[in-house]
Amino acid sequence: MSLAKIYTCSLNGISTHLVTVEVHLSNGLPSLSIVGLPEAAVRESKDRVRAAIINSNFEFPQRRITINLAPADLPKDGGRYDLPIALGILAASSQISDKRLDQFEFHAELALNGELRAVKGVLPAALHTQHSQRGLIIASDNLAEANLADDVKVFGAANLLQVCQFLNDETQLSCENKITDSETELEYPFDMNEIKGQKRAKRALEVAAAGQHNLLMIGPPGTGKTMLASRLLTILPPMTQQQAIETAAIYSISEQSVVAQKWRTRPFRSPHHTASGIALVGGGSKPKPGEISLAHHGVLFLDELTEFDRKVLDVLREPLETGQITISRAANQADFPARFQLVAAMNPCPQGYNCNGKDLCRCTPEQQLKYRSKISAPLLDRIDIHIEVPQVPRETLHNETHSDSSQLIRHRVLQAYNRQMHRHGKINSSLSNKELETSCRLKTEEQQLMDQAMDKLKLSARAYHRILKLARTIADLEDRADINSQHLSEAISYRSLDRLQ
Repeated sequence: MSLAKIYTCSLNGISTHLVTVEVHLSNGLPSLSIVGLPEAAVRESKDRVRAAIINSNFEFPQRRITINLAPADLPKDGGRYDLPIALGILAASSQISDKRLDQFEFHAELALNGELRAVKGVLPAALHTQHSQRGLIIASDNLAEANLADDVKVFGAANLLQVCQFLNDETQLSCENKITDSETELEYPFDMNEIKGQKRAKRALEVAAAGQHNLLMIGPPGTGKTMLASRLLTILPPMTQQQAIETAAIYSISEQSVVAQKWRTRPFRSPHHTASGIALVGGGSKPKPGEISLAHHGVLFLDELTEFDRKVLDVLREPLETGQITISRAANQADFPARFQLVAAMNPCPQGYNCNGKDLCRCTPEQQLKYRSKISAPLLDRIDIHIEVPQVPRETLHNETHSDSSQLIRHRVLQAYNRQMHRHGKINSSLSNKELETSCRLKTEEQQLMDQAMDKLKLSARAYHRILKLARTIADLEDRADINSQHLSEAISYRSLDRLQ
């Protein structure tokens, strides 16, 4: 035959689209042309494919070769098309059997000697084959990542010759076992009991973890804000299978690598305060995920919050509400999930100390207000907890004080998390207004307390709902069906910046 069809897929964000590689051999002057919107890396594949075929002891056809990447209106980029193009040429020239080609999808870049090289986006490609009911043949270096997907037949090969022998039923390809939960590392190098003092801040961190609420810590330098933020991961409930797959898929298409043994660990991202808006939300001519997507189902920690550009911080407002980000460019558009937990830290004034009359600071109230105004009110409204982190007394540093370990706190958090999932199937921070009416209904006394807080603090409707969600989480930590005044008072106390407005 002079026509062959091979299946692969293209990537748009973490979404995939089936691509059919059609190879046709015809009479005429020897040439090779690739059509179907190929970008530079795909157009250059003809030289890699030619060398790989020859060095794998096959014959490169001296005929007119036309390669069509269908659908023709879908841009194709990257080296993932090298292997399917090479196999298509070999099948069209009857050098390999075409009987099993429609049973697999192929994703790999070719070296000049015929070796298969790893490519990005193998995990989304593996998830795509779940729906197409095909197997997946990739480079051996991508095998561990692709095996994270369930119900997928994944085969790894070292070179083009091995793939051809497999398609001709002459040999078998390696198929590693999937990573089990017992092999997944969930250990952390630090623990909550290493933090001395800061009892109130640790309580706020536990509440934030239980309902996955956003948190802002305000305090002078050296009070442990960064230590607290870095230990939030140690008390969060473990990710579900679906959450871990979503997060790993984002890392698969990014510049980051997926570590199979740690794929169930929640990500922790801490960008520098000089990061641009595109670095945070993603972008580029071919949209790539930013920090908020790399922190999907994990923690995004913004240290020195007021040092970030205000316009950069305001790009977080929509993702904090919707849990996703759409990157639109003239030639392309991509959607990325971005359901992260925001943790931020800032100093109380430009000099870094509390302006309470001490000699440490000489900031005026106007300077304080100007400093805090670097954070817009709409962004603050989306942060559930504002907690003050004071200086730790010297005596506390010297004394050996008992503190709950991360394992003990995580146990309490997990119990509260399970109550939320049993009640609504979602965490409290994601409750809709209608769900709040049923799960956060207040009695007369509690409603009066809430009304007083609204009037005194001049809270917005969003802040009102945030306080209700916080109170619901606090009640879940105590295994209470109803929200009482104590729960509500604690939730209101976590809005310290509202009291300073």
